[in-house]
Amino acid sequence: MTPSATHLVLIPSYNPGVRAVATVAAARANWDPVWVVVDGSTDGSAEELTALARDDPSLRVLVRARNGGKGAAILDGLMAAQRAGFTHALTMDADGQHAPECIGAFMQASLAAPGAMIFGDPVFDASVPLIRLRGRRISNWCTNLETLWAGIHDTLFGFRVYPIDPLVAIMQRTRWMRRFDFDAEAAVRLSWRGVPVVNLPAPVRYFRPDEGGVSHFHYGRDNVLLTSMYLRLFVGFVGRLPWLIARRLFGG
Repeated sequence: MTPSATHLVLIPSYNPGVRAVATVAAARANWDPVWVVVDGSTDGSAEELTALARDDPSLRVLVRARNGGKGAAILDGLMAAQRAGFTHALTMDADGQHAPECIGAFMQASLAAPGAMIFGDPVFDASVPLIRLRGRRISNWCTNLETLWAGIHDTLFGFRVYPIDPLVAIMQRTRWMRRFDFDAEAAVRLSWRGVPVVNLPAPVRYFRPDEGGVSHFHYGRDNVLLTSMYLRLFVGFVGRLPWLIARRLFGG
């Protein structure tokens, strides 16, 4: 596989469970290079992934001393990738929920439309918790409202290709987008910036604990975080509304 000089896979990882090594290895089988940002993990996965990288020059593991959240880990990885000359990053989870075999198609879509964000449109199977489906319907509606229905199919699915420069610029101007709010706020703010979206279907599987599944989503805390995020973004939406309407009507 020829290494890409522009596009890399970026995997934030915090106590990901037993599926992390297999997930990273599968990502490497589908793309070169792959970077992992270990976000202050305490489960021994940092050592396992670092050992995996010793024998693979196309796998890089960055280790954060303290847990800062998904967005904070991604920002660290994006800035390091930016310094190394990369222009785009595909983000995916370390716990096996996302399908590594989709990486190539998403990267090709990004190469064909480098100014766009390539978003996974999740194809759920029977493993999806019903409460997750209900919650994301609300989140998707809020995102569509605050972007004037700019075409974002799913605001929480983390299997995506981002253009690095605009995302880093947005994140460096705010203290938010560092935890579970990252995926949704990135979608809204990039849309406000005029970055178009391309949606591609991608399967997702939720593993049970006895299958090695790990979830760090806290229904109370993270739903409060998302609710406060949408209320905060609504203020920005109202201020941008005339411009967003003009853009929808006249393009640009």
